[in-house]
Amino acid sequence: MNFQALLRLVHITGFAAWFGTIFASLFLLRTLEPGLTGEKKEADVHTLLLRRFIKLETKVADVAVISVILSGLLLAHFYEGWSTWVFTKIGLVILQIALTIGYIIKAIQPITYPCKASAYRPWYHLFAISFTMFGIILLTTFFLR
Repeated sequence: MNFQALLRLVHITGFAAWFGTIFASLFLLRTLEPGLTGEKKEADVHTLLLRRFIKLETKVADVAVISVILSGLLLAHFYEGWSTWVFTKIGLVILQIALTIGYIIKAIQPITYPCKASAYRPWYHLFAISFTMFGIILLTTFFLR
């Protein structure tokens, strides 16, 4: 089997899984919003569900991100070379991870449930950050090279 093709498959699949976890989180949070912004009893149940989902989603996202990074580094080292484009992509991935983690710490972790709809809004800002960065990475990877 062609090792380069296998690395590309792992790289693309990891990126798609990472992207997919963000979409899954968005859909779940849209579904849970009425419960998390409503009655205390209902919010308690929904909060437990949200925490369990985040724990599982984080495991999947971590594996996906690590596979993207490792396969990308191996592709660069063995097949693509260390060009400006490779370092640009590395920088964008690092920026996406830093922005996401930073925003989660700053705006998402302090939220307590039940909360007002306005206090729930940072979740959607987090998705805007993630999808914007995914768009920039895809634009850079496929169209600006």
